[in-house]
Amino acid sequence: MAFDHWGLTFSILQTILLHLAKSGLFSSPLYSKLFSLSLLILSLIGVHGKKDEKISFVNTTTFIISGLLLYFLSNLFFYTSLPPEPLAIAYIFLTSAGFILFLAGGARLSRLLKVNLNKDIFNELNESFPQEERLLTNEYSINLPGRYKLKGKVRSMWLNLINCFRLVLIVGSPGAGKTFFLVREIIQQSIQKQYCVVLYDFKYDDLSIIAYNAWLKYKHLYPKPPKFKVINFDTPLGRCNPLEPSTLLDITDATESSRTILLGLNMQWIQKTGDFFVESPINFFTAVIWFLKKYKDGKYCTLPHAIELMQANYDDLFPVLSTEPEIEVFINPFISAYMNRAMEQLEGQVASAKIALARLSSPLLYYVLSGNDFSLDINNPDDPKIVCFANNPEKTQVYGAVISLYLNRLFRILPKKGKQKTAIIADEFSSIFANGIENFLAIARGYKLATFLAIQNIAQMRKSYGREQADVIFNLAGNIICGQATGDTAKAVSEAIGKIVQERESVSINRTDTSISRNTQLDSAVPASKIAGLSSGEFVGIVADNPDQKIKLKAFHCEIVNDPDAINVETAKYKSLPQSKVSQLEIQNEYIRIKNEVTDIIETEIERIRKDPDLAHLLFVKPEK
Repeated sequence: MAFDHWGLTFSILQTILLHLAKSGLFSSPLYSKLFSLSLLILSLIGVHGKKDEKISFVNTTTFIISGLLLYFLSNLFFYTSLPPEPLAIAYIFLTSAGFILFLAGGARLSRLLKVNLNKDIFNELNESFPQEERLLTNEYSINLPGRYKLKGKVRSMWLNLINCFRLVLIVGSPGAGKTFFLVREIIQQSIQKQYCVVLYDFKYDDLSIIAYNAWLKYKHLYPKPPKFKVINFDTPLGRCNPLEPSTLLDITDATESSRTILLGLNMQWIQKTGDFFVESPINFFTAVIWFLKKYKDGKYCTLPHAIELMQANYDDLFPVLSTEPEIEVFINPFISAYMNRAMEQLEGQVASAKIALARLSSPLLYYVLSGNDFSLDINNPDDPKIVCFANNPEKTQVYGAVISLYLNRLFRILPKKGKQKTAIIADEFSSIFANGIENFLAIARGYKLATFLAIQNIAQMRKSYGREQADVIFNLAGNIICGQATGDTAKAVSEAIGKIVQERESVSINRTDTSISRNTQLDSAVPASKIAGLSSGEFVGIVADNPDQKIKLKAFHCEIVNDPDAINVETAKYKSLPQSKVSQLEIQNEYIRIKNEVTDIIETEIERIRKDPDLAHLLFVKPEK
C-alpha cells in the first residue's frame, strides 16, 4: 500500500514478484530475509580484504550481532498499529541498517589479523619447556619439590640432585632464597642420608643450629653415630690443630698450608701469584712450619707456634732453622740477604708475612688452633663427624683465612678410599680462599665427596680467586642452581642451560597487502634478562645424572616449594647449640704457654748449636752498621 501511494509500483515487476511468490519465498518475511542473508554470506566468502592489525575480533562480532538483531527484529513492526507509510519507512530503515551492519562485520572478518602479536610481551609461553616431573632418588641424592609453568599451565616437578659429587654450585644475589630454599634442605637431607658433613657457617649460628638439630633428629640412622663439633673463634666450643704433624706427609703439605694462610690474609696476593715478593714469604713460612713438624716429632707443630717462631729475631731464628737440612734451600736466600746487609729486601720478603700473621695473634685463636679435641679425618667410618666452621662477618678476613687453612687440609685428608660419604657445604664461599679446591673438585666424585658451594655471583668469586681460577670452579660444576642474578653470571648460566626450539611469527603490513610468516628457531631457554628478574624462591639451572639413572630433562626453571609456616614452627622448637665452658683464664694461660714454649725452643736450640762444634758455624753476629 505504501509503495502504491508513493507511485513506486510497476506492472512488469509486480508480475515477476507474483510468480516468485508462488514458490513460497514470500510466504513469510523470515524466509525472504534468510534467503537474502544466505546470498550475502556467499558473497562474503570470496572477499579478501587487506589485513589490518587495528581491527579486533570484539568489534567485528559487535557489528555482526547488531546487524542480525536489527535485520530480524524489524519484523516486529508488522505487529504494531502503525499506519502503512510510517511502518514501511521504519521497517525498510531497520532492515537496511541491519543488513549493512552485517555486511560491514562480515567484510571485517576477512581483514582480521589472526596473530597474537604483543599478547605475550615477555615471551613466557615460548620460553617454557618440559621439566623432570619424576621423583628420582638414590642413597646420595638431594631432592627438592617445585612447580613450573608449561604453556601457561602450572605443573609439579622435582629438582633431583642425584649426583651431588659433581659439584653443586648455588648462585644468587642477596635475598634470592639460597639459604632458605636450598641450603637449609641440603643440610637436613645430607644428615638424614648419613653423610659426614663439613659446614662453613658464614653468619654463625644460622646454619650450625640447623645442622645441630638435624643431627639430634637423625644421628640414630648412622651405622655409628657421628660426633658434632664446632670450631668457633669467638666462643670456643672445640679445638683442632689444622697442622697436625701426622697429616703433614711431606714438605709440599707445609707449602700448601703456608700458601693458603698467607693468601687468605692477603687476598690481593692471589692476583700476583708467582711474584718474588709473594712467593718469598710463602717459602719462609713453609720453612718455619716444616721445622716445627720435624722438631721433637712435631710436638709443637701448630699454627700459633709457627706464628710466634716467625716473630723471633733473625739472629736467633736463622741459626735455629738452619739445623734442619730439609729446609736449607728455603732459608738460604734469606740468610744471604741478611749477611749481605740487604735489609730492605729482606724486610720486603718477610715483614709482609709477619705483619699479616700477627693479626692471628690472639688468645682465642691460639686456644682453638693449638688443641686436639678431634682430628680432621671427618669421613673415618670408625669416628665420623659433623663439623661446623663458624665465621663472623665483622672479622671475616682473619677468621676466613684460618678456615681456609682447615679446608685446605681437609682437601688433602678426605680423598681416601674406603671412607664414608661426605658433604662439604659452604655458604658465602667467596668469603674464604680455599686453595687447591679445583684439584679437589676434579677427584671428589671418586671418593664420594659431595660439594655444595653457594656464591652471590661470578664477579665476587673472581675478586677472591682471580678470573682464571674462578672460571675453572664454575666450569667444573655439573649441577648449577641459579636464583636472581645479573651481568656475567646471568649470561654464563643462560649459556649453560642451553637453547630450545621456539616459534616465531612476523607480520608485514603495507598499503596493498599484509603478509604473515611463521618459523621455528633455536633460542635461549632462559635468557639472561629472565634470570635478572627472578623472584625469591625461583631458580633456573641444570642438573647432572648418573650412567644408571638418566635424566633426559636436565634443565629447569621452577619455583621451589616449601612450607614457611611449618618451617617457622620447626625452628621455634630448635634446641640451642652447646655453650662454651672454657674460662678466660684457661684461654689466657694457653696463650702464654705457647709464647713461653717458642722462647724455650729458641733458647734451647741456640744453646745446643753453641755447644756443638759441627753446628757452631751456624751462629753469626749481626752485621755492623
